[in-house]
Amino acid sequence: MTTGSTAAVRPRNRKQLIVAAAGRVFSERGYHAASMEEIAGAVGITAAALYRHFPNKYALFAECANLMVDGLVAAIDGVPPEGTLADVLTAVTQLTVTHRASGGLYRWEARFLDRDDRHLLAGKFGHIVERVTEVARREHPLPEGYLRAAAALGAIGSITMHRVSIAQRRLEELLVASATRVIATDPTTPGSGRQVELPTQPAARTRRSEILEAAITLFEQDGFTNVTNAKIAEAVGLVPSAIYRYFPGKADILAAACLQAAGLLAQAVEQNLVGVADPHEAVTTLSATYVAYSFEHTALTSVANAELVGLPPNLRRPLVTAQREHIATWEQHLRSARPALDSRQARILVHAAFGAVVEAGRRLRWQDTPENRDAVAALLVGALGL
Repeated sequence: MTTGSTAAVRPRNRKQLIVAAAGRVFSERGYHAASMEEIAGAVGITAAALYRHFPNKYALFAECANLMVDGLVAAIDGVPPEGTLADVLTAVTQLTVTHRASGGLYRWEARFLDRDDRHLLAGKFGHIVERVTEVARREHPLPEGYLRAAAALGAIGSITMHRVSIAQRRLEELLVASATRVIATDPTTPGSGRQVELPTQPAARTRRSEILEAAITLFEQDGFTNVTNAKIAEAVGLVPSAIYRYFPGKADILAAACLQAAGLLAQAVEQNLVGVADPHEAVTTLSATYVAYSFEHTALTSVANAELVGLPPNLRRPLVTAQREHIATWEQHLRSARPALDSRQARILVHAAFGAVVEAGRRLRWQDTPENRDAVAALLVGALGL
């Protein structure tokens, strides 16, 4: 006998559904811009129902940040000790691709975790790198095994940071191949890098440039949300209200600094490619230029990757345009060097190479030496398949 109405049945896996939806929202909007109401809406429940599972946004965020890493630990520990490098990298890649929409949390957003939670997350990621290092050293007994393993994982993790669309099987093949090449690259090979020059950073001679310089330092040290206009003003010797003479708000400061840096990178690429005709040499030059930029603008790059997602669309749009133009330059030269690649494949490999730079740079603590630049450039070129 039916009653004519059916009471809503709460899914048994509601908590998992919440975490999955929250991971996507945090990845798309950033930790601070995302709200519990928005996450509840993505699940199709009320905010009150959401709070029955998680007491606050931070608790939910910490759960999301750990979810991907816990999955990676389980996937990599599921590979038998005698498993091959291909087995290990495939396991990591398949899980990362499956959780592409939310997997970026552990790479960038995790900076918003408390110290103890951040340390716990770092320990889990360290276990993953160690496991890859063991297999890498067995199959490719080259120097800097841990550095190569971290960079290879960065190449795979890059897929969480962009939206280039391609068939899943082909995507996994590209990422595994790229990561494998990184593992097989000797980063200590003499002369693996190329000497390039970057435009000189404009001296902070105006109030506006002083504000930009001070703000990025503060954003990197304390986090964008924790830095107030008053703190920025104090750093440059102004009263808080004076900041508004130069920028409408704090987000405008971040956007302006990123645009200035993007302009420097574009100028560097243009001047270093002058007279370079050979496609392989062009890619090598691009690689050295990008690595030099990454080492010289570490703070800004770190802040941008973590914070830009939370900027208002009108401020983010010019930055996305600048990034696409930069990627297009890479795509053009990479496809000239590797004609078999189509446009999407080339872009995926370029992002993979950037991911390798990020994780290798972190491993080296961004200590700017010629040897470190050469090592990272070699890993970048390896990721591209040249």
